[in-house]
Amino acid sequence: MATAAVESKRGSARGRKALVAVLDNEEMVRERDEVIRKKEEEIETRDKEQERLQAELRKAQRAKEFKPTVSFPLVKSLLEKEQEADDKGKKKKGKGGHERKKPCPAYVLWLKDQWTEVKKENPEADFKEVSNTLGAKWKALGAEEKQPYEDRYRQEKEAYLQVVGQEKREAEAMKLLEEQQMQWTAKELLDQYLKFRQEAEEGDCKKGRKKKSKKDKDPSKPKQPMSAYFVYSQERRATLVAEKKNVPEIGKITGEEWKNMTEGQRAPYEEVARKQKEEYHKQMEVYKQKKAEEAASLEKEEQEHKKIMKHEALQLLKKKEKADNIIKKTKEKRQKKKQENADPNRPKRPASSFLLFSKEERKQLIEERPGINNSTLNALITVKWKELSGEERQAWNAKAAPAMAAYKKEMEEYTKAQSSSA
Repeated sequence: MATAAVESKRGSARGRKALVAVLDNEEMVRERDEVIRKKEEEIETRDKEQERLQAELRKAQRAKEFKPTVSFPLVKSLLEKEQEADDKGKKKKGKGGHERKKPCPAYVLWLKDQWTEVKKENPEADFKEVSNTLGAKWKALGAEEKQPYEDRYRQEKEAYLQVVGQEKREAEAMKLLEEQQMQWTAKELLDQYLKFRQEAEEGDCKKGRKKKSKKDKDPSKPKQPMSAYFVYSQERRATLVAEKKNVPEIGKITGEEWKNMTEGQRAPYEEVARKQKEEYHKQMEVYKQKKAEEAASLEKEEQEHKKIMKHEALQLLKKKEKADNIIKKTKEKRQKKKQENADPNRPKRPASSFLLFSKEERKQLIEERPGINNSTLNALITVKWKELSGEERQAWNAKAAPAMAAYKKEMEEYTKAQSSSA
């Protein structure tokens, strides 16, 4: 009996140990499963991030391949040239450079006439003394004596203001025309980019890709004359090619031969090279003269075109002023009517998802490109919005959703209130 009891106790102890071992094993399995699950999540997250980065890289590579064919607005280049000319004129100030002078007041005009005479009467007087004398004389003059100088000043001032006013108006008109052309350019650029993206997505961009062509040379420009060695090399080339010599071998052979030739042997080739050089210089003189004439003709055409552009710009400005005036009057009438019929209790419509995105992107783009104009800014924002993925756009929709839901609820209550009051 005692032996059986001992055996029973031992069996019970072994059972407990086995149970503990099983439980420990299950705990280890659970911990291992948890570690594996976390690792799988990390791998999945990393794969998603990798896919996102690869998509961004592909997008950047496609954007790099984009080569727009938009020509820069002509008005812009004309304005830049005028600005350069103005800057040069400012640098030459005091050295004979042209600068529009303001008209001199009546007193200064009279001073110019009287200065030499007063200086002759008082040769020992310094600048301050002469100025004081003339100041006293001017004060003593009667209205009739001052009148011619007053009239002259008034005429010069009117002429000056007329010229300056015309220049200011022309500058404003050219600026307006430039903005219009920039808008067309921005639209054309956007159309080209969207077309490029569509072709890139379809795989057509690979077919249409071309290598950069070298800069075209001027066919009318005279060719550089050959040196005496090259004249000799050209003469020997045919014989060496017939002997099945390749280009490096031909160069090596002719080089050695030329090196070992005497002055007498080289003389005929040097004479040919000298004549070619003389002919080249003559042709270059003719070429330079021709280019100078072409440049002068181009400058003349540019000036004529500039006049036409200014005329078009002024016509555009007149149309804009007329349209602005009509719009202003229409707005005033509408505003007046709106104020009469306005309901301060009507809920205001919140910003859409695009407007929220536009507001944020606008700030960022203005910080990155301080000088960017409004048309280009709007075009870039539109492109960026179209480039958003479905998830990114959904995020912006989610931002706009609460305000829109609140607005709809307020509008329902407002409509009910309006119906009940009616």
